[in-house]
Amino acid sequence: MSPHPPLLQAGVKAKAKFTITPGSEQVRATIERDGFIETFNQIGGVVLANACGPCIGQWDRTDVKKGERNSIITSFNRNFTARNDGNTETHAFVASPELVTAMAIAGDLRFNPATDTIKTEDGREIKLENPLGNELPPTGFDKRENTYQAPPEDGSSVNVIIDENSQRLQKLSPFAAWDGKDIEEVPVLIKAQGKCTTDHISMAGPWLKFRGHLDNISSSLLIAATNSETGEVNKVKNIVTGEFGAVPEVARQYKAQGLGWVVVGDENYGEGSSREHAALEPRHLGGRAVIVKSFARIHETNLKKQGILPLTFANPADYDKVSGHHKVSIKGVSDIAPGKPVTLVVHKDDTTEEITLNHTMNEGQIEWFKAGSALNLMAQQQ
Repeated sequence: MSPHPPLLQAGVKAKAKFTITPGSEQVRATIERDGFIETFNQIGGVVLANACGPCIGQWDRTDVKKGERNSIITSFNRNFTARNDGNTETHAFVASPELVTAMAIAGDLRFNPATDTIKTEDGREIKLENPLGNELPPTGFDKRENTYQAPPEDGSSVNVIIDENSQRLQKLSPFAAWDGKDIEEVPVLIKAQGKCTTDHISMAGPWLKFRGHLDNISSSLLIAATNSETGEVNKVKNIVTGEFGAVPEVARQYKAQGLGWVVVGDENYGEGSSREHAALEPRHLGGRAVIVKSFARIHETNLKKQGILPLTFANPADYDKVSGHHKVSIKGVSDIAPGKPVTLVVHKDDTTEEITLNHTMNEGQIEWFKAGSALNLMAQQQ
């Protein structure tokens, strides 16, 4: 939506901070060509770079202090707590771009654009016209700058140089291949309760500056997930030492001792952004399997690609039979096959209980698991 001429002619400015994020370079170039950027500037808006910004928490917000209660209204597709600015006291409302624009101009959440008016500096009252526009640019999109850089035909001599002291970039090492054995008596790192999205598994916002450094960003692993044992976040028990610690801290402790571990989760585990790091981080810190009532499809596939077993309870009620303080074994991994269940053995003091687990891996995905990851298998096939 572009503010209509009467507003511009009257010198009306947006009363609230008004930012616009183009979805791509093509969109940015098109709205510049067609005069929208100039219009946004005239109304007091700021057009941001066509890159990840407030939508994913990359918002260096200075108008409100952390902990200060406030409201924002956006046309981004997610609005859970602290998503946009890292402030848990920000109440984020989702609306259409047209309504967001109207609210920014009015600067008041009570404003009804269908009935209310905007007061100009000279005292006139102007009512917003109903938004009207073309679904697509009449003259097509302007491709403008081509930012694609093709790789060399032969990359064998290319050496990627990374500062060893960099906190933002780190060379990736291949994950270890499967040892050919069942998973025996490993701890449950956390039994997550309720909604556990990819943002709960791998935090966005300020953590995204470590996207190129797997070890650093892994310090955000599951820090927003709720521990079903205590109802707390980012606090789990190390069953070896008996002490409590942050989730990534305990995962690192297990890894240092050569212990793999598993995660137990609830329904639709891994919903939300298709964030690869939500699978990379548990694999990097020693995770062997994720066992849940059900998966979000993309996250399930991402786990497969990184060599982690994504398993579901054949009977979802069996979720209640596993504790975050238990050790578990997974039998049947040694001869895993498409459509063939495996067995979870829960070690409870002097007794054990067997639970049937299903998986959706096909032959090719099982080969990913055996190789240690999809990339490992690709490298073997070169």
